[in-house]
This record gives sequence, C-alpha cells and structure tokens, in this order.
Amino acid sequence: MHVHVHCADGETKFWLEPSIELAQNLGLNSRQLRTVQSLIEVHEDEIRAAWAKHFNG
Repeated sequence: MHVHVHCADGETKFWLEPSIELAQNLGLNSRQLRTVQSLIEVHEDEIRAAWAKHFNG
C-alpha cells in the first residue's frame, strides 16, 4: 500500500506498509518531505480507509 503526493514543486511516493517510508521523491526538498510524512502519519487511518474503499469497493 502506498500514497502519491503531488505539488507544484514535484511529487513523492510513500509506502504505508510495513511502515511509513519514503519510496520515491521527484523534486521535493527535505522540509517538504518531513511535512508530507507528518501529514501521512496524522491521517494514516483516513488514507487506509480511502484506499480500501477505492480498491475493495
């Protein structure tokens, strides 16, 4: 399971399993990456629920 994040400066991908971890970064600086990771951590349950709804129907 993973999440993609797009912004004006680029995009990034984080794995959610087995733990939240940077998978790929195209253009975001370290501060932006920390912010993204923090948001993913705060909203992890919502992200997982949306993933399940989208892919499991």
